Parts: sequence; structure tokens; C-alpha cells
Amino acid sequence: MNILILLQFAVVIAAIYFGSRTGGVGLGLWGGVGLFVLSFGFGLQPTSPPIDVMLIILAVVMAAAVMEAAGGIDYLVGVAEKIIRSNPKYIVIVAPLVCYIFTLGAGTGHVFYPLLPIIFQVAYENNIRPERAMAISTIASQQAITASPVSAAMIVLYEPLGFGLAKIMLICIPATMAGVMMASIIQTRIGKDLKNDPEYQKRLAEGTVPKLEELQKERKARTLPKGAQISAWMFLTGVVLIVLAGLFPSLRPSFGVEGKQIPLNMALTIQIIMLTLAALILLITKTSALKIPATNVAQAGLTAAIGIFGLAWLGDTFIKGNEKVLIGGIGQFATTYPFTFAIGLFFASVLLFSQAATTRALMPLGISLGLPSASLIAMWPAVNGYFFLPTYGSLIAAMNFDRSGTTRIGKFILNHSFMIPGLVATITAVMVGLGIASFIF
Repeated sequence: MNILILLQFAVVIAAIYFGSRTGGVGLGLWGGVGLFVLSFGFGLQPTSPPIDVMLIILAVVMAAAVMEAAGGIDYLVGVAEKIIRSNPKYIVIVAPLVCYIFTLGAGTGHVFYPLLPIIFQVAYENNIRPERAMAISTIASQQAITASPVSAAMIVLYEPLGFGLAKIMLICIPATMAGVMMASIIQTRIGKDLKNDPEYQKRLAEGTVPKLEELQKERKARTLPKGAQISAWMFLTGVVLIVLAGLFPSLRPSFGVEGKQIPLNMALTIQIIMLTLAALILLITKTSALKIPATNVAQAGLTAAIGIFGLAWLGDTFIKGNEKVLIGGIGQFATTYPFTFAIGLFFASVLLFSQAATTRALMPLGISLGLPSASLIAMWPAVNGYFFLPTYGSLIAAMNFDRSGTTRIGKFILNHSFMIPGLVATITAVMVGLGIASFIF
């Protein structure tokens, strides 16, 4: 690796650093700054921006935002809250499973944010270290992206690269769920109990930690709009339709291309279904369209789209511009030791901050190396490595909602609350996936 590549890599790291310090859409904007330096300063040709990924995210987020405006997310959160509160002593196991299912159905991790204050309250009320449940619930939401049939990452994987949806789900759902369960079990032993945690005791002495009676006052009964329940069920029906369209291509309209009838691709199918669904929810629930841009999901989705636009484009340009060295190095190891391809996926996702962008950048390499498709699918959950640097929105949200101070970034940055559950969940998911792939395919 020559000095020029190291300098370019330093630009990427600098963009991530300044973007993470800015927060919000700043991560994507600083990605654009890095791209400017690489293209105008180092002469790297920019790759195509990840338009397909961004449009899928925007379409799904728009439908979810309309559902939120109609009260549908509050309805689903109410259902989830009942499940979590019915098993308070097992919140470290139950909460991540609920967050996993929440994200699995929605296709975006941003919809699980409303569950974070509930998880904190239940853990705190039962004298359980909130970090244990908060950290693994955040990781569970990330893992679910690589199992959700409506996530942008899934669409990038199975249709352009030729993998079947049923095959991916058969491997990835049990693999990622096993990873979440293993990490949840380990999390039950992580960290000191609240009575022995110095940061919590300090906040308690300062009066910055809410008392139990204050938390109970915050638990206000939700008054849901009339269309809340129907909007939630309409959204979930849309998810089912997308799964069926992916499993059975004959359900999609076909068009003549070079003398062949080709079904409408799934990226466009998702966009059409989700936009139509959003319009129908607006019509049936009589929700004001003016409320949609102000919803939490819409704002978080816009942040995610801008982040992918700038940072993923920057990372993709860096990787493609130095493909012979970087990809060649990964390829040499992966040919001799196939499992090392998962390591390449992991560290690429740390830089790209996106499962979809990482899939788009590296999975074609795995195919070109002749790695079995089942093995590539099994290693795919390794693209969930963006927890490694504690700068992603969901990680920051979890730390902010944990008012006890137990979910935090350590003195050495990388010794943060999400590192152990993230590594355990990802490694377990890949190992279980490889086991399923070897036995079934």
C-alpha cells in the first residue's frame, strides 16, 4: 500500500471524524467534502452515487412517516410496550427481540427509536442496568436490516446480484436472530449493577437521574387517532405484498426487453408499492400531508439518505479508485481463506456506514471470486459493522435516552457500550449462517 493510498484513506477518516462531530446530516455533508478532495485533489473518478439505495430508503421512510403521522407507530409501540412491560425481569432478552421484529417489518432501523425510552424506563424501574438492554436492542435493530425483505440492503443483494429472496431469508433470519439471542444472553452479565456504577451514583447524587415516581408520571396514556390501527395494518400489508412479489416474480408486471419478458425489478416494485401505500394511508385515515415532514421517521430518514449520499459515495469512490490494491488484497485472502471475505465486509461497513452501500461495493467481488452464493449470503450480516465507531444515529440516540449514564462511550472511544454485543451478534450470525448454508445448500 503506497503513501498516496494512505493519504486518500486519511481524507476518508477525516471526513468521518468531522462529520461525526457535526452530527445529523453533517456526516453526509462532510462525505461530500471528502469526495471533493479525492476527486479534485487526488484525481479519483467519482463512482455513481447510490441513487437506487437512496430512493428505496426514501420510499420506505415516506410510507413509515405517513403511518407515524396517522398514529400507526404509536399503536405499534403500544403493542410492543405491553410485550416489554409484561416481562420486565427479562427485558435484556425481550426488548432486543421486539426491536428486531419492529425493524424486520419496517425495513429501516429508525422506526425503533420510540422504543428506546420505554426500554430505559422498564430496566430502570426494575433496577436493571439500562445499558444491558439499550445496547443490545440497538444492535438487534441493525441485525434485522440484513433479514428484512423490504430493506434497501436486501434489495441490493438479491436482485442485482442474482440471489433468491427465499434463500436469503432462510439463511439470514435464523442466523441474525441467533446472533441477537447470543449477544442478549451475554449482555445480562455486562457491567456493574446500578448500585455499584460510579457514573450512575454520581448522577444520582447530582439529582440528574429521574426518580422512579417521576418516570411513572411520564408514562402517559396515548390518545390514538381513529386511523392509527388501520394505518399500521396497511403498512404491514404492504410489507407482505413486497415479500410475495419477491418470492413470486410472476406477480410483478413483465415488460419486453430484447425479445424477453422481464419482471419489473424489485427496487422499483418497492418504491411503487410504498409510495402507493403512503397515499392510500393518507386518503383512508384523512391525515394531513403537512404533518409528514415533521415526523421523527421522516427526519431520521432524510438524515440517513444524506449520510448515504455523501459518506457511502465517498467510501465507494475510495474503494473503486484503489480497487487493484484494496480489493486485490481482499481477493487474495478470500480465495485462500473464504471466511476472510466476511472480515472485508465488516471493515468496509465501518467506513461506509451503510449495509446497502457495503453490499453494493463488495458483494460483486465475492461473486467474481467464485465463492458459493450460500456462503456469501451467510457472510452478509458482517456488513453490520458500523457500530464499531460510536457515531451512528441509533447509537447516539440510545446513549441520550439512557439517563442513568450507563450506555456510553469509554475513555478509549472504541470501548463503548455497543462493541461487545455488536461483535458477538455479528460473529454469531455469520457462523450460524455458514452452518445453515453448509447443511441445507
